[in-house]
Amino acid sequence: MQRRDFIKASAVLAASAALPGCKQATGSFSDDLILDWRPYTGKLKYTFTIATYSRTETPLVLVRLRWRDYVGYGEASMPQYLGESTDSVTAFLARVAAEVLPRFKDPFLMDAILSEVDALAERNTAAKAAVDIALHDLVGKILGRPWWQIWGYDAALTPCTSYTIGYDDSDDVVNEKIEEASWTKVVKVKLGMGEEKDKRMINLIRAKLDTVICVDANQGWKTKEEALDMINWLSERNVSFIEQPMAKEDLDSAAWITERSPLPVIADEACQRLADIPRLKGAYDGINIKLMKCTGMREAHRMAEMARGLGMEVMLGCMTETSVAVSAAAQLSPVARWADLDGNILLANDCFSGMKLTDGKITLNDKPGIGVEPLTPFEEL
Repeated sequence: MQRRDFIKASAVLAASAALPGCKQATGSFSDDLILDWRPYTGKLKYTFTIATYSRTETPLVLVRLRWRDYVGYGEASMPQYLGESTDSVTAFLARVAAEVLPRFKDPFLMDAILSEVDALAERNTAAKAAVDIALHDLVGKILGRPWWQIWGYDAALTPCTSYTIGYDDSDDVVNEKIEEASWTKVVKVKLGMGEEKDKRMINLIRAKLDTVICVDANQGWKTKEEALDMINWLSERNVSFIEQPMAKEDLDSAAWITERSPLPVIADEACQRLADIPRLKGAYDGINIKLMKCTGMREAHRMAEMARGLGMEVMLGCMTETSVAVSAAAQLSPVARWADLDGNILLANDCFSGMKLTDGKITLNDKPGIGVEPLTPFEEL
């Protein structure tokens, strides 16, 4: 959709009755884009263990962007490997509020706004994603349309999401996690702990579920031969694909594995942003796109289109996130072969309502923007 069409649609909506779920301007006609934020701690239902660390919570920053009487919500999630913190995110957001947004009165200038946000610092990708998501939510609400519809996607084509089971030394805890995952059609297992521990996790799951498994090694396998041996073993146990088997820098080993693997091999840590994709062609079968890595919905959309153009598979992933960021990523799900959008389900204290699952399948709603509503007033978070 061209910008003139956005503006035309906005004018029509402003003059019409309010659409369901879309708050119309009712008298507050300031053209300022007003950004504010709230630190929030996402508490996990279970200890989350991967090849390199364990955690029981994730620092989050929830964002609100206002223009006239419209409100958009965004989120930054900061797992430790991103190198961001509540302090770094809030400092970055303060710069956006002071240095970027005062120069813009038109929220439809999305590319210009987000380009300037991106240029403020080299990294800070989660902080950038928070602004990006909030701006997309805001503009979608002005238009009265969800982003999957604005992008022209078919909501019927969404995949089932996987549900993640992290490693645990206790069989009882693993079995409890397996029981909680009994509703899903796809289980994601974190491996890379060593052959004995990896096979133990798969065997525990297979003793109780015949569900499709996808595997994330989180760079944990040490040699390409070890990785290929494990992949061959996994291929006989209804595993659908392998994510990041080797260190992200080792493209030669990734290419060697991908050439010989009976299962698709997907880049996660090796694929951060749009510029990474061309060099991954041939080394991996596909990429895992995460909003917190790539600065948000604008670049995620471009990444999905580039990957598809190169004949690579698209997977959508997430961090431990509330329904804000998960629902934002879900707008892209109709063009993804696989999805791992379970971050909100892993939280014990999700403070938003958004994207729902129907028998494990991502179900996109018709609410405008990213389709979320706060469960608690933003000021009280």
